[in-house]
Amino acid sequence: MKLYSYIVTHDTGFSPNPFWGSCTLANCKPGIRRTAEVGDWIVGLSRKVRGNRIVFAMNVEEILDYKHYYHDKRFAKKIPDFTKEKVICKSGDNIYKPLPNGEFKQLRSMHSIGEQENPMTKTHDLGGLNVLVGKKFRYFGASGPKLPPRLECLKAGRAHKNRFSRETITEFFQFISSYPQGVTAHPTNWPAGDSSWHQVHE
Repeated sequence: MKLYSYIVTHDTGFSPNPFWGSCTLANCKPGIRRTAEVGDWIVGLSRKVRGNRIVFAMNVEEILDYKHYYHDKRFAKKIPDFTKEKVICKSGDNIYKPLPNGEFKQLRSMHSIGEQENPMTKTHDLGGLNVLVGKKFRYFGASGPKLPPRLECLKAGRAHKNRFSRETITEFFQFISSYPQGVTAHPTNWPAGDSSWHQVHE
């Protein structure tokens, strides 16, 4: 079991996507998504200018490829729907629709260029191969707690970190377990006046 930490550069509710009952990491951070295993923990921190606070922490309970993620009815609400006004409906991360030729179509999303695909983000996303899923998670968004001094080693740079001592991992579990599970605050970059982030998700 490993603990991964990285900086969430753009905390929009897209990557990770903590809505509709599960926290999913389907885009960005391809290195983590290629190597993480069931049982591992992922911790996302805010940028240094925001104090490297904890944005989210999730336990990897399931790993899916893009084809199965897209067709799994459990994650249908994570397919972006721009016909609806609520931001939560537009921030979905289930954006790669399988095609008959084995390729994928990038749907309109926070990674596309309007209705058009963005080749750069598409290549980067699909390079991760997998979608990480967890129902045991804490998502703090803009209101995350500071890392205690004993856990400052989790702070990362441009790349992720995953080489931590058993003692550090144990201390992390003790620290994060004191916080309630689920979504407790809106993403850092979330439109004022939209409260869809804290509605009950079924």
